[in-house]
Amino acid sequence: MARAIWSGVITFGLVSVPVGLYTATEDHTVHFHQLQRGTSDRIRNRRVNERTGDEVGTGDIVKGFPVGEGEYVVVEPDELDEIAPGRSQTIDISDFVELEAIEPVYFDRTYYVAPRGKEYTKVYELLRAALAEGNKAGIATFVMRNKQYLTALRAEDDVLVLQTLHWADEVRDPGSELPELPSGRPGSGKELRMALQLVDALSGEWQPERYHDTYQEKVRELVKAKAEGQEVTVADAPPEATNVLDLMRVLEGSLEAARSGRGDRGGKATAERKAGAAQREPARTAADAKTAKPRSRKAPPSKSAEAAPRSGSGGGEGRSELRKLSKAELYQRAADQDVAGRSKMSREELVDALAGSGRRRKKTAA
Repeated sequence: MARAIWSGVITFGLVSVPVGLYTATEDHTVHFHQLQRGTSDRIRNRRVNERTGDEVGTGDIVKGFPVGEGEYVVVEPDELDEIAPGRSQTIDISDFVELEAIEPVYFDRTYYVAPRGKEYTKVYELLRAALAEGNKAGIATFVMRNKQYLTALRAEDDVLVLQTLHWADEVRDPGSELPELPSGRPGSGKELRMALQLVDALSGEWQPERYHDTYQEKVRELVKAKAEGQEVTVADAPPEATNVLDLMRVLEGSLEAARSGRGDRGGKATAERKAGAAQREPARTAADAKTAKPRSRKAPPSKSAEAAPRSGSGGGEGRSELRKLSKAELYQRAADQDVAGRSKMSREELVDALAGSGRRRKKTAA
C-alpha cells in the first residue's frame, strides 16, 4: 500500500475535504554504478574545496549567490528556512478554468489525490463529479517540502488528479527561443489532403499499454548480451530528411503502406519502410524538374464508363461490405464520388453517404 507524501485539506468555497497526495508515476530507467575503468572499484562523489582540494563537511557548507567576479552574497540554511512559506496543509482552489484552456507545456508532475477516510468519500466524490461534468480544472497553490507549487486539480474516472504546473515566467516563448519556425503555407492543397488522409489512416484509440520504452529494453538486452559474451546489435541510423521535391511520392507511399497494414500493428513499421524506400531513391533536383518531360494525361472516360459503377467503389456495394473498410478507405471512395461534406463525416456517416450514392447512381443508370 502506497504512503501519502503530503496530507492536508482541499477547500473550494466553504467546502473542505481532508486528502492525501500520492505519486502517480514511477521511474523504470536502468541505473548503473560508476566504476574506474579496468577495475570493480566504485566511484564516489565528494564535496571538495575547489581551491585546496580538501573534503568539506555538510555543516561547513553555506549557499552563495554570485554578484561579481569572485564575490558572493552568503546565505545560511536557517535564513532560507525563516522566509520559507512553511508546510502548508491546504490546497485552496481559487479558480475553476476550462481544462482544455491549459496548454500542455504548463503541466509538470502528476499526483493522485485520495480522501483520508471513508467518512470523507462523499464530499470527495462530489468535487470529482463536479469537475468531470463541467470539464473543469481547479487552480490552486500549495506548499510541499518548502516549495510552493501552482497546481491544477482535475477529474479522472474514479480519482482526483493533481498536476503541478510551471509558473508563467518558466515557460519559454517558441517565437523568440527557436531558430527556425515555418512562416508560409504547409505545401499545396493536395499535399495537405494527403497528409490528413495519412493521419486518419494511422489513427486509433489511445491505448498506452501498446507503447514501450524500447531504449530501456535495448539497454537490458545490451547488459544481458555482454554478460553472456554475445555480440551486441548496433541500432540503425536515423532516416534522411524528406526532399521537398519527393514529398508527394513519399506521402503516397506512406498512405499506401498504412492502408495495406490496416488491422495489423506492424502497419506503421511497414509504412515507415515503404516511405523510407521511396525517400532513398535518387531525389530529383530543381534542374531535373525543369527538364523532365511532362507526364502524359489519360484520356477522359466516356460517358458510358462514367455511368457504370467503378470497380471496387462504394457505389456498387452494400452497407455490410462498406463497413468492412477503414475510415480512410471510405473517405477516399467518398472523394472519388465527390460526396459533399465528407471531411466532417464520421465513419458511419460515410457508409450512409456511399450507400445512398450507390442507389442514386443505379437510378440514373436505369
